[in-house]
Amino acid sequence: MLWRVALLTLAALLLTAGKPRHFDSHTVYRVLPTKELHVQFLNEFADEHLHDILFWEDANVANKSADVMVTPRMQSSFVKALKEKSITYSVFIEDVQKLIDKQLPDNVSMGPFGWDVYHTLHDVHAWLNSLPASYPGIVTTVRAGFSFERLEILGVKISYGTGRPIAVIEGTIHAREWISTASVTWFINEILSSTDARVRSIIDQFDFYIFPVTNPDGYEYSWTDDRMWRKTRRPNGPCFGTDGNRNWDHRWSEGGASSDQCREDYAGPKAFSECETKAMSEFLTSLGSDLQVYLSFHNYRQLLIYPYGSSHEVADNAAELHKMAEKAVKALESRYGTHYGFGSVADAIYPATGGSIDWVKGKLGVPYVFLWELRDKGQYGFLLPPDQIIPTSEETFYSVLSILEDVWDALRC
Repeated sequence: MLWRVALLTLAALLLTAGKPRHFDSHTVYRVLPTKELHVQFLNEFADEHLHDILFWEDANVANKSADVMVTPRMQSSFVKALKEKSITYSVFIEDVQKLIDKQLPDNVSMGPFGWDVYHTLHDVHAWLNSLPASYPGIVTTVRAGFSFERLEILGVKISYGTGRPIAVIEGTIHAREWISTASVTWFINEILSSTDARVRSIIDQFDFYIFPVTNPDGYEYSWTDDRMWRKTRRPNGPCFGTDGNRNWDHRWSEGGASSDQCREDYAGPKAFSECETKAMSEFLTSLGSDLQVYLSFHNYRQLLIYPYGSSHEVADNAAELHKMAEKAVKALESRYGTHYGFGSVADAIYPATGGSIDWVKGKLGVPYVFLWELRDKGQYGFLLPPDQIIPTSEETFYSVLSILEDVWDALRC
């Protein structure tokens, strides 16, 4: 396998040579493996062509679609192989670079912080640091720790009093999921500025700790070098990074994660091997029993899910979480008609262990834990246009309020 190591090392050097990777004529296919043999074939094909095949949505189980980005040079071979295996497919995105270009307006760093464009890590942190002066006595900045590259894992605490239950909001474990960062910052602004009586009646009952970017190295890299980067940035053999949402110490690497250092879902050499996941876990532990709610934001699939990612484990209050999720997706849909599915991780997506919400639920015992897979269902995938930031955030906030209302009612009983 020396050739593979050499190839990967060369590719890494090229990617870090100061010029962002381009995805001209890269095509995203939606494929439907109807047999376990199809799933096995897709993963083996991807392993054999590591720099030409990139899963946007993994092929883990039969009869659930997977989204696969393919380089121009590999497209004819990929389509031919699908036809030979009788695997159904369709083209979802013809040219990935065209969508990337639409996400990156020339004036992205100009003007006040807002939600008509996506923002760099520098701009997000600058905005967070400006909030205490704008909301004295209500907002303080908090630092959960540092990343591998010594960037801050920066967030804010929002508090309207003492002795309130704590809700934590986590954004952007996966670097390329920019709508997560954008929506979480929108939530911060809405929590602070809304004058709506319903919003205020529930928001004021909680202390919030909100972290828009929990993988700062990866997020920064997705801006400067590789828009489709997912993982952290610590070197692992010939490759870089670990999937931060497979690295938590709850049923670590039992399923839905890879031991291959170069795969997108690499779980790391051990649980909490990453500076980012270790720092976040220690910060969350320090909050103690007041931590009652944990909300995590990803994209894409339009799902609202709750623990667990293991098919062998059921949350102790699964029926309650299911009922809350069902109500929340109806609230979300009421804004713009956007339909979300819901259920446990294992049931709604596929078995996947080592995720943050499973650890928060299973190890810390936090009762109310949810994860959103935000817009869309694949038309844009990770490359949601900037004009969808506000509507995505608005509708999602309806579902957040629904859950917080249910939590508050439960805690008062």
